[in-house]
Parts: sequence; structure tokens; C-alpha cells
Amino acid sequence: MAGSKHYVVWVGRKPGVYSVWAECQKQTNGFEGAKFKSFESKAAADSAFRDGWEKHWGKSSGGSKSAGAGASAGAAASNRFRSAGRTASSASAQTIEPIDYDSISVDVGTRGNPGPVEYKGVHTQTGEVLFSVGPIAKGTNNLGEFLAIVHALRYTQERGSKSTIYSDSMNAMKWLREKKVATTLARDASTAEIWRLVDEAEAWLRSNRYDNKVLKWQTKLWGEIKADYGRK
Repeated sequence: MAGSKHYVVWVGRKPGVYSVWAECQKQTNGFEGAKFKSFESKAAADSAFRDGWEKHWGKSSGGSKSAGAGASAGAAASNRFRSAGRTASSASAQTIEPIDYDSISVDVGTRGNPGPVEYKGVHTQTGEVLFSVGPIAKGTNNLGEFLAIVHALRYTQERGSKSTIYSDSMNAMKWLREKKVATTLARDASTAEIWRLVDEAEAWLRSNRYDNKVLKWQTKLWGEIKADYGRK
């Protein structure tokens, strides 16, 4: 029966097993690269969650369907489930592509938040440092992540490259799309340096186009991003 369905979220805001479709949606709607699937019983869902998405996602079995095929507790929910698995937009989940190793990975290192900030970009496969900035006297983690992405875009443009860029910051990627940061960090003498860099980055985004893909690094699946500073 439809009421007996359980939903496994392997990749989402809070991975787990859910008995209510609305709760599954909360974890997956708008979450880039979400992976989830419905099962006909809690036992089957629990087992699939332990197995991991690689064994189950994208395959149908026992009447259950993957996010890519659509599944729900009813016809309307089925349509939403199908959309979440297939629609490639900022408002819906996206299929996780294999890692593009010939790419640039960026990350930020901070000591306090706010506090001194530095960031770098590295070649994803080799770890070679392609650029590094900082420490900047005072800023935030998210501002550093944003600056790192824009720096990578400028770096590739200068070299005529369309290399993919990976970041593990959803906030920074959102600001990138909006070409505007949203932060409570005050503008004063202590933050003058990072605000100068942010203003320059926003201006560059408003006056330049780029064809590079900027993708979310899937830390839960792939481990720490190559540019990680190791300061967890």
C-alpha cells in the first residue's frame, strides 16, 4: 500500500530513512546532487540505506523506483519525485556527475570566523597549487569561499580555459549565481581588505561571462576537497 512506503535519503541535507514523503522532500528539494529512493517496507529501506546509494540508486526493484524514475505515496507526489531526480536547475536536485579530475578545486582556511582568511586553488588530480591568497586580516569563511571561486574563474579566463571548478560551499555558489554576497560582516578598518576584494569580485562577475561549470564537491561521497587546509 502507498502508506507503507519508506524513503531513503543517501545524499541530502540529513541522510536517513523517512516514512513521510514530505520529510524526504525537506531533505532533497533544492539540494544539489540529492540521491533518494522509495521502498515498500521499512526493513527494505533500512537495508538499502546501509548498503549505500551505489547499489540501489537509479535501479528499480520490488516495485520501488529510484529518484530518477519517480516514486511517491501518490500520483502528485510521484510527479514531484520524478522532477526532483531529473530537473537540472538550482531549484531541484541534480544527478551527481563523476569527478572531473582535470579541474580546479578551491577552499578556504580560517582561524576564527570572523578572523584571518586565506584561500587557494589546486589542480584536482595532482594537488598542485595554482594560486593562493592571504592571510587576509579579517573576514569570514563564506566570503573566502566566494573569493576563491571568482579567483578561479578569472584564472581560467586569463588562460582561455573552461575547466570545471569545484567548491564545497553552497553559500558561495549561491552568491556566485546572484553576483552578490549576503553577509553581516561589518565594513570597517579591520575588514577593509576583504571588502575591497569582494567588491572587485562582484564587479568582475557583473562585467564578465564564463562557460566553466562550477560544481559542488560532494564531501560525504568523495572525502575532503583537494584544496582543504585540514583545519577542521
